[in-house]
Amino acid sequence: MSWLDRAHTVAHPGFNRWLIPPAALAVHLCIGQAYATSVYKTALVKHFDASLTQIGVIFSVAIVMLGLSAAVMGTWVDRNGPRKAMFVAALFWAGGFLVGAAGIFTRQLWLVYLGYGVIGGIGLGIGYISPVSTLIKWFPDRPGLATGMAIMGFGGGALIASPLSTALLTAYDPDSAVPGGVPSGEAVGLLFLTFAVVYFAYMLFGALTIKVPPPGWAPAGFDPASVRKKALVTTANVTASKAIRTPQFWLLWTVLFCNVTAGIGILEQAAPMIQDFFRQADGKSLVAASVAGGFVGLLSIGNMAGRFVWSTTSDIIGRKRIYMGYLGVGAVLYILLAFAGSSATALFVLFAFIIISFYGGGFATVPAYLRDLFGTLEVGAIHGRLLTAWSAAGVVGPLIVNAVLDAQGTPGKLTAAAYQPALLVMVGLLVVGFIANLMVRPVHERFHEPQQPVAVGAQKEN
Repeated sequence: MSWLDRAHTVAHPGFNRWLIPPAALAVHLCIGQAYATSVYKTALVKHFDASLTQIGVIFSVAIVMLGLSAAVMGTWVDRNGPRKAMFVAALFWAGGFLVGAAGIFTRQLWLVYLGYGVIGGIGLGIGYISPVSTLIKWFPDRPGLATGMAIMGFGGGALIASPLSTALLTAYDPDSAVPGGVPSGEAVGLLFLTFAVVYFAYMLFGALTIKVPPPGWAPAGFDPASVRKKALVTTANVTASKAIRTPQFWLLWTVLFCNVTAGIGILEQAAPMIQDFFRQADGKSLVAASVAGGFVGLLSIGNMAGRFVWSTTSDIIGRKRIYMGYLGVGAVLYILLAFAGSSATALFVLFAFIIISFYGGGFATVPAYLRDLFGTLEVGAIHGRLLTAWSAAGVVGPLIVNAVLDAQGTPGKLTAAAYQPALLVMVGLLVVGFIANLMVRPVHERFHEPQQPVAVGAQKEN
C-alpha cells in the first residue's frame, strides 16, 4: 500500500496544476450526496413508521461525525497527504451505505444511524478536507478560486444524486411513480447498495490522480510578499494548536455555525418544504413530488454555483465583505421567504436559490479566510477543527425545523405558516453571525511561527 504514501504523490516538474481540481471534484461530488437525503426522507418515515425528527437524526449524525472526524483527523490528513486520506474516505463512505442498507432491509433504524450517520459521516469529514489544503498550496495566488473549485463539488453532489436517486427508486419500485406514491424501504436499501459501489469507484479515481506540489514550488510571477497589501491577509503561519487559542478562530466558528444552521434546515427539508408552501385548502399540494425532487436539484445548482462564484468574488472584494453579504442579505431573504414565499412559486424558488448560494459560498470561502488569517502551514488541520461548527449546525438546524414542524401538525398536511417560526429563528442566527464577522481582526504576532524563506516563481505556471 506504499502507493498511498505522500512521497508517491509529489508532482513532477512541469506538472499542470489544473489537473488537481478534477481529482478533488471526484471526491466532493460523491460525498455531496448527503444533500440529497430529502429525496427519500418520506420513504424512510413510512418504512420505519417514524417521525420527521427521528429520520432527520440520520442526516444530523452524519454532519456531526463530519465535523468531529475532520477536527480529529485534520493533522493526520496534512501529514499523510491527500491520496491516503481520499482512499480512507472512500472506504468509510461506501461502508456507511452498506451498513445503512442492512439497517433498512432489517428495519433496524439504529443500523442506519450507525451506517450512514457514524461510518459514512467519518468518510464525509475525511473526504471533505482531504483536497482543500492541497488546492490552496497549488493556488496560493487565488485561494478563493481554489477552494471554490473543490468545495463546489460537495454542493453539486445533490445535482447528480437527486435525479439519479429518483430514477433508481422508480426502477426499483415502479409503483412509486404514480401521483402521491412513496418508494418502498426495500427500494431505498437497493439505492444505498448502488451508491456504495458507484461512489467508491469514483472516489478511488480521485485518490489515484491527486498530486501535491514539490517543496518550494510557487506559480511563476507570484510574490508571497504581495499579500501584505491586502487587509487581514498574512504571510506568517499559525499552527492548528495555536489557532484554536485565538479569538479569530472562535469568531469564524460562530460565523460558520450561524450561516450553516440557517441553510442546512432548508436543505434537509427541501422537497417536503416546497410542497407544504403551496398546499391547498383540500390538503393537496400544487407541487408534485417529482417537481419537488427537481427543486432539490435546483438548490444543488445554487449551492454549487455559490461555492464557486462567491468564493472567487472574495478574492477581489475580501473575505470579510463577502460574509457581510452572506449573513446580512441572507437575513433579509429569510424574512421575505417567511412572509412572501408562498405568494408565487417562482418567488419561493428565487429566494431559496439565493439563500442556498450564500450557504454554499460560506463553506467555500472559509478555507481561504483561514488561509488569510493563519497562513498555509496547517490550514487543513485548522479547517478540520473549524468544521465542528458544521457538526453543531447539523444538529441545531434540522432540529429547529423538524421540531417546529412536528409541533405544527402532521407531515404531508403542513402549510407555509408552519415554517414561519423556524425561519425567523434563522434570521436571528444570521444577525449574530453578522456581528461576529464584523469583529474579526488580524491575528496577533505572538501566535505566528518563525518565518521561513519561500521560493518565488520556482516553476513555470501552468
